[in-house]
Amino acid sequence: MTKEQKDNLFVLIKSLSKSEKRQFKLYVGRLGGNEDSKFLTLFTILDKLPVYDEAAILKKGIVKKQQLSNLKAHLYKQILISLRLNPSHKTIRIQIREQLDFATILYHKGLYKQSLKILDKAKTLAVSNEEKNIAYEIVELEKIIESQYITRSLSNRADELTIQAKELSLHNVVASKLSNLSLQLYGLFLKTGYVKNDEEHQIVTKYFNDRMPKYDINQLGFREKLWLYKSYLWYSFLTVDFLSCYKYASKWVDLFNENPEMIKQNPVFYLRGNNYLLESLFFLKQHSKFKSTLSKLETVTQEKWFPLDDNNASLAFLFIYNNKFNFHFIEGSFKEGLPLIEEVLSQLESYKNRIDEHHIMVFYYKIASMYFGAGENKKCIEFLNKIISNKSLQLREDLLCFSRILNLVAHYEAGLDYNLDVLIRSTYKFLIKMQDLYDVQKEFIKFLRRLGDIYPHEVKNEFIKLHKKLKEYENDPYQSRAFLYLDIISWLETKIEGKPIDVIIQNKFKALQNDK
Repeated sequence: MTKEQKDNLFVLIKSLSKSEKRQFKLYVGRLGGNEDSKFLTLFTILDKLPVYDEAAILKKGIVKKQQLSNLKAHLYKQILISLRLNPSHKTIRIQIREQLDFATILYHKGLYKQSLKILDKAKTLAVSNEEKNIAYEIVELEKIIESQYITRSLSNRADELTIQAKELSLHNVVASKLSNLSLQLYGLFLKTGYVKNDEEHQIVTKYFNDRMPKYDINQLGFREKLWLYKSYLWYSFLTVDFLSCYKYASKWVDLFNENPEMIKQNPVFYLRGNNYLLESLFFLKQHSKFKSTLSKLETVTQEKWFPLDDNNASLAFLFIYNNKFNFHFIEGSFKEGLPLIEEVLSQLESYKNRIDEHHIMVFYYKIASMYFGAGENKKCIEFLNKIISNKSLQLREDLLCFSRILNLVAHYEAGLDYNLDVLIRSTYKFLIKMQDLYDVQKEFIKFLRRLGDIYPHEVKNEFIKLHKKLKEYENDPYQSRAFLYLDIISWLETKIEGKPIDVIIQNKFKALQNDK
C-alpha cells in the first residue's frame, strides 16, 4: 500500500466494488433530500482521485479546511452503515447481533414476550455456529427480563438460564485464555524469531506451559479447539519442530473439514490453516502431500459456495501463489516456474491496496530466487534491489539479510565483479550489525572477508572448505533454518561440481523421492 493511500476514508472508498458504490448512492438517495449532500459530493471526489490529495478536495469548495475532518468522519460512518445493509456482508455474526439489537429494542418498548422469542432463536443460532460470546450476551439479557418476574415463566427457567450462562462462561474463559496464548506466542515469534539454542528452547517451553490452561479435549467446542491448535502450532514454529507444526496444522485443517459449515463462517482461519500446513510440508520436503494439499486448497477457493470477498480473495492469492513458488523450489524446477512471475506481478497490481508492503517484498524475494535458480542472475538482482533499496518499511531482519547475501552471490554468478569488493564490504557491514546471527551466517561472513584475498586458482578449494563447514549445520535443528531462505550448500556444490544450481537441486529432489 503506497503512502498516498493511507488516509482511512480514501482506502475504504477505493476498496469498494462497483455494486457497493452503487448501493451507497442508492442508500443516500433513500435518506431523502440528500442527493446533493456534501458527504455524497465528497464521496464522488474521493472516488475519482487516483491518490489522496487534500488540496484537491478543498479546491472544490464544498467544505472549509477546519470542517473537512468532521465531514470525512460522517461519510466514513455512512459508508459503513451502507455496507452493513449489503446482503453480501450479512454474516452469521452480524445476523445474530442484528437479532440481539431487535430484541433489545422490543424489551425497552415493554414487549417482553416478543423480545424473549427473538432471543431464544438468536441463542440457538449463536450456539450452533460456535458464537458463544454473543450467546452469553443473549442469556444475560434473557436473565434480566426473567428476573423482573414479568413473564411468569416456569419455575425451572431461572435454573436453566443460570446453567446456560455458567457453561457458556466456562467455554468463553477457556477460549479467551487459549486465544491470548496464541497471540502471545505469535508476538514472541515476531520479537525473537526461532529459538537458536537449548537455553532459548527451555525459556519458550516454560512460557508456553505456564500459560496453557487446563482443559478436557472432549469438552472443547470448535472455537476452543481452533485456538488450542493455533497455540501449539506457534509453539512448534518457535521451537523449530516442523513435524509438530505439521501435526497441529493438520488438526487445524481437519477441524474445518469435519465441520464444513465453519469454512463459510471463518474462511480466513481456513485459509491460514492451510497456509501453515503447506509451510510445514515445505519445510519437511513432503512433495506429494504438499502438491495434493495445494491443489485441494486452490479447488476449494474456486467453489461457488466459498465466500470469496475482497479480503478472502487477496488472502487466497497470497497463500496459493506463495506456495506455488515453494512447490518449484522443492523440485528445483525453476525454469518451469518462471511463468508464475508475470501472473504474480499482474495480481499484485490488482491487490495493491489489500496486500501490505512486507508481503510484496516477500514475493520479490521469491521472484528473485526463482530467477537465480533459472540462471537469470541480472533479473534476480533487479528484484533484490527492490527489497534492499526499500527504506520506508521495517522489513524482517532475516529477509534483508538473505536478500543481501543472495544479491552478492548473484553478482558473482553474473560476472558483475567490477564493484564486488564494495558489495562484499557493504554486505559484511550489514551482517555484523545484525543480532543473533546463525552460525551459518557467521561462517559466510568469514568467507566474505577472505574472498578478496583469494587467488583465482584457489577459489574452488575455498568453496570446498566452506561447503564442508556448512554441511555440519545442515541437520542441526537450530541452524538448518538458515538454509530454508537460501540454499547456500547447493550453490557451493555448483561451484565445486560445475553444474547449474537447478540441476543440483533436482538431483537432490530425485534422490529424496527414491529414498521414500
